[in-house]
Amino acid sequence: MYRNSIRSKSELHRTGGEPARRGPVRRMLRWGGVLFVLTTAVIFVGFLRFADSVTTLKPPAEPHADAIIVLTGGYQRIDQAVELLQKGAGQRLLISGVHPSTTPRQIRKMTQAPPELFSCCVDVGYDALDTIGNAEEATNWIHAKGYKSVLVVTNNYHMPRSLAELAYVDPDTQFIAYPVVNSDLKNSDWYTNPDAMRVMLAEYAKVLFAGARNITGLWRHPGLRSAEPDTDS
Repeated sequence: MYRNSIRSKSELHRTGGEPARRGPVRRMLRWGGVLFVLTTAVIFVGFLRFADSVTTLKPPAEPHADAIIVLTGGYQRIDQAVELLQKGAGQRLLISGVHPSTTPRQIRKMTQAPPELFSCCVDVGYDALDTIGNAEEATNWIHAKGYKSVLVVTNNYHMPRSLAELAYVDPDTQFIAYPVVNSDLKNSDWYTNPDAMRVMLAEYAKVLFAGARNITGLWRHPGLRSAEPDTDS
């Protein structure tokens, strides 16, 4: 009986029976588990580095460039960008991604800037829908004006993705980060704040997605509003 048992197992191995298939499947599962653990560790370490770079990001002591762009999303950003323009940190300012219902006059009143400053040196962009659109709108403006260096004004947590998108569409321009610091992220215990943690995790995920998209060239979508109505549909 023992010999028959050995012979049966040998036959199963020769004929590709279930015991013979367990080896490759187990190896695949084992390596899949190792790969999952390594990927998780890399993503976690990357998030720690991202969080550290964002929370310690500071504006330059003496900011100066050919021009300034501010990515809308909060009035604090626009206030800071207008203040930089008034101080001569750049020759001209682009406010990118403004809602169509918002007029330049409303923005000027909100910032309390002199009317002559807006009439001479501020452009308002209405085309951008998102960060990709901001980058494309800003690049068109930069090339039209012939600028070589630009201060980028946006929130600190939004800065890495903004710079990545700008550099992707315009690698020849020097982009200088001028973060508008979110006070919640200055605290050493920001990670205990659910809202702050949610913002950081969401932005980190977007940074990873943007990096993968920019490397592969896939999944890019229109980030600008169409200048003409779409009549093809």
